[in-house]
Amino acid sequence: MTTTRVAPQAALADATYHKSTRSSAAGNCVAVGRAGDWVGVHDTKHGSEGIRRTTLAFPAAVFAAFLDAVKTDALR
Repeated sequence: MTTTRVAPQAALADATYHKSTRSSAAGNCVAVGRAGDWVGVHDTKHGSEGIRRTTLAFPAAVFAAFLDAVKTDALR
């Protein structure tokens, strides 16, 4: 069996990011975007004014499992 994988950076290039509804007025914001089988998470303070933005990339299924664990308080 052969699988083709796309590098997360290339896959997330077309992602549309959405800021968290829990973001603060002070600019402490997290944005999440999805493109294909990848989810990207980044700090919205970075990426402007020449600051390089670092995006954490996760397979979508792994990120979904993380969200389920958070929602059910399973990380305690």
